[in-house]
Amino acid sequence: MNLKNFLKDKLLQIILLSFAIITIEIFLLLYPFGSFIKIYIPVAIFVFYTISLMIEYVIKNRFYKETKNILLELDDKYLITEIMKDANFEEGRILKEILWQIDKSMIDNVNQYKHAQEEYKEYIEMWIHEIKIPIATSKMMIENHKNEIAKNMDGELQKIENYIEQALFYARSNSVEKDYYIKKNCLEEIVNDVIRRNKTFLIGEKIVIETENLDIDVYTDSKWTNFILNQIIQNSIKYRTKTDCPKIVISAKKGKENVVLKVADNGIGIPENEVGRVFEKGFTGTNGRLLNKKSTGIGLYLCKKLCEKLGIGIEIYSALKEGTEVKLIFPNNSYLQNLTEM
Repeated sequence: MNLKNFLKDKLLQIILLSFAIITIEIFLLLYPFGSFIKIYIPVAIFVFYTISLMIEYVIKNRFYKETKNILLELDDKYLITEIMKDANFEEGRILKEILWQIDKSMIDNVNQYKHAQEEYKEYIEMWIHEIKIPIATSKMMIENHKNEIAKNMDGELQKIENYIEQALFYARSNSVEKDYYIKKNCLEEIVNDVIRRNKTFLIGEKIVIETENLDIDVYTDSKWTNFILNQIIQNSIKYRTKTDCPKIVISAKKGKENVVLKVADNGIGIPENEVGRVFEKGFTGTNGRLLNKKSTGIGLYLCKKLCEKLGIGIEIYSALKEGTEVKLIFPNNSYLQNLTEM
């Protein structure tokens, strides 16, 4: 609270008081009072008013300064009314009441919005689980009628399943902490499961899969890690090379502080100026726009988001026409290891 601004706010009072003092002095001059009285009364009024102004300034300045400091230290600014001290002057009490009403209204609106979002999320999850039933039934029918058309239909159904899974994980991505279970998992099992899920595309596109040194345990949630790895593999399939023999190499290396799972392909690669943006939401890049790929720009964005939630590092390296390499970095957490083994 600035003293200069405070006095500006009191300017009208100061002007009126000055007129009052001049008026009193005029009346005193009209009567035969002593010089002491004529000087003392106006000076006393001015001094007492000045002291009252300074006391008011100190009280208000202390209150607003403490409130501002509390606000600066708060991560959640809307909690200010829960922590700020009660004011011993009317303006401060009114301010706190106004802030409390604003906070209450904001919290009510946020809760209403969260409730609507939860309802929408529940509907999406229910719809996804329901749609999986006819898809599974269709795949069973295809298994019993092997021909070229059925084979193509099976591939399209697999694409639908992948998009449905992406939608499900996207709906859950903001509440991962409520839906994951960290335990010891073998990377080889997770990788093999993802390969089996994509076998139709891998065989159809004649993509060679090589795996190396995957018999390593990591502490993670298998379901979410499976999804992340599946998105990476699907990108390798989607942006495969058309000339050379397409190949994907999946390998792991155990270090002192972490385990690095590497997925490398010899696909079309990513332009150098776009590599840093591939984790942005909705970013499709040159490959997504020019190669007639139905890219949503959601897959790698979700991978990055889920990796952050799970404490997994993710890095990507690529060169145009040379291929792409994605690394998933699982930390060796002794606390988690001891916890899961109890």
